[in-house]
Amino acid sequence: MPRSNLFVACLFALFAGNAIAQNFPSKPLTLICPFAPASALDEYLRAFARIASKYLGQEVMVENKTGGTNTRGPVTMAATAQPDGYTLSQLPIEAFRVPHMQRVTWNPVKDFTYIIGLAGITVGVVVKSGSQFKSLKDLIDFAKANPGRLSYSGSSYGQTGHLVMEELGVKAGARFLRVPTGDYPGAAEALMEGRIQALSSLTAWGRYVDAGAFHLLVTFGEKRSRWNAPTARELGFDILSYAPFGNVGPKGMDPRVTKVLHDAFNRALDDPEYDKLLTRLDMVDWYESSEDYAEWAVDQFKFQRTLIERTIGLGQGVR
Repeated sequence: MPRSNLFVACLFALFAGNAIAQNFPSKPLTLICPFAPASALDEYLRAFARIASKYLGQEVMVENKTGGTNTRGPVTMAATAQPDGYTLSQLPIEAFRVPHMQRVTWNPVKDFTYIIGLAGITVGVVVKSGSQFKSLKDLIDFAKANPGRLSYSGSSYGQTGHLVMEELGVKAGARFLRVPTGDYPGAAEALMEGRIQALSSLTAWGRYVDAGAFHLLVTFGEKRSRWNAPTARELGFDILSYAPFGNVGPKGMDPRVTKVLHDAFNRALDDPEYDKLLTRLDMVDWYESSEDYAEWAVDQFKFQRTLIERTIGLGQGVR
């Protein structure tokens, strides 16, 4: 191609890119939720999408894609979606764990465009009301006296609810029995029916605690949740976990489009309805700019390797 034609082509591409960025968004967006419908994070993301739609000027539609220890949705998005900003995904903390547990074809640091860090969610252990376990000490004492007989569920293998129990067991010198029960509703049903003795997960159990059906023994955040159960640190166990998450897109997004998304989502975080949402679900604000979120991802990927190593052992993934 002659230089003059090449120059014209470059100018056309530049102007076309500017036009696309200036007109973005010009149609509805899809935001993938890696969690099941009616879960706490599904409820959060749908409410967030409604608020964010006001500031983007386009509807943000939520689509559930579950599986793969909560990574199927974002990984599928990263592999198949155009990097035009119209298909995004919530990115759960498990995305930084799974590559250390099994062989995968993706990398959480390299394969996403990091847009904004949003929030973290309370993680806790509950028992059925009327249980013999009135405190975390009761539960641990039983587990130490009966190794491998204290049954619990609530999270899939490698999810936060599972790992905090593994870490608690390591630090307390106790051994728990994880019982697979499928998704969270299955675990809640198993606890109600007495097929398991405890449930460890994100705050989907909150409505049961509010109703008096479950009793909250401990949470793993920096401070007490609205249910006022003690934190693990208060009880002498240095475990901090609040499962932070944010929104990402496929790699290679135009920085101008990323900025439009970040700025609109950031405005949503200041909306009064968003504050009510965090309070209702007992979530903590975890705003991270696009740049800070990307840097956090690098550090978190390394930290999760250490966490996996000391709790359940490394799999066949990243080395």
